[in-house]
Amino acid sequence: MPTRYLPLAILAAGLFFAPGCKQDTPHASITGTIDGLYDPAIFLNIPTGDTYNTEPIPVKDGAFSWSGDIPEVQRLMLRIGDKTIPLYMDNSAVEIHGHIDSLDQLRITGSAPQADFDEYQRSLADIRKEGQALTDQWVKAKENDSMKELIRTKFDSLNEVKDERTNKFIATHPGSVVSVSLLSDMALVGDPTLLDSLFRKLSPAMVGTTPGKALQERIAVLKKSAVGQTLMDFKQTDVKGDTFKLADLKGKYVLIDFWASWCKPCRAENPNLLKAYNQFKHKNFTVLGVSLDEKKESWQQAIAEDKMPWVQVSDLQGFQGKLAQEYGIKAIPCNFLIDPKGVIIARYLRGEALEEKLVEVLR
Repeated sequence: MPTRYLPLAILAAGLFFAPGCKQDTPHASITGTIDGLYDPAIFLNIPTGDTYNTEPIPVKDGAFSWSGDIPEVQRLMLRIGDKTIPLYMDNSAVEIHGHIDSLDQLRITGSAPQADFDEYQRSLADIRKEGQALTDQWVKAKENDSMKELIRTKFDSLNEVKDERTNKFIATHPGSVVSVSLLSDMALVGDPTLLDSLFRKLSPAMVGTTPGKALQERIAVLKKSAVGQTLMDFKQTDVKGDTFKLADLKGKYVLIDFWASWCKPCRAENPNLLKAYNQFKHKNFTVLGVSLDEKKESWQQAIAEDKMPWVQVSDLQGFQGKLAQEYGIKAIPCNFLIDPKGVIIARYLRGEALEEKLVEVLR
């Protein structure tokens, strides 16, 4: 990585007061051994904007070392084989030791923010254990739908507990980059109101970091689709190539559903949407599909296969499309339910939750 130079004034002062002395820019370092690791290299992913720079780290007899410059404390990703391990650090000396068969138990020392992450992980240990037990039960349930429904309910409860502990960690660690990272992960599909309330708890130092600034911008975008906001009118092209306006559905309850033909969870949810549409279409309700496809043929084929009768629109630009960018859509399926005035009254309604909400508002 390129060397970071000291400002000229500081450099001159250093030369004046300490002639003949050379002050090096501090560097980060990673050294370690992983028993049983025979790959010739592991890989360090360093964030640069919305992407990563990947640096290979040579491995010999399971030992490796790397040095470079980490301009600010942040979350890196260490890729070892098919595993990706979060690594929180700045310009510090980090040591990593463990075994290839238990990469989730690596001993990572020398980094204060990594210690924060370890604390967070320990707070979820019982949840992970219970989650694994539920996964095993799910596999054994096979075609037992009633048992699977019970397990799904337990999963939902477990996720609620995880969310509560995550929120508590963020609130009690406002000066940790781990809190910024957790919030950034939540901001993929999170509730903007909750995200904003937790973001406001972060210390000024964390808000001022590069990931902190990016998170602030992300939340600002998500606020446009928060419950209580009015969804502005927009135009998109439908499957026939005609221009369709959201205003054409004014006066109806509309579920605006973001999906794509290649999205398996979306396709799995389409039967539930079809059921809700058929059940409530005569009660002032409809669905508007917004596809994040890039190929028209795939989009049209999926509509036919899933027998979706409602209006479908797309600019065939994927996640770079106008509506996806406008409302910060980074994961699908995703939907907003708007009332006849265009006000968002619910988000992320799937399965029974969608039916229950429609029963509530369409009495």
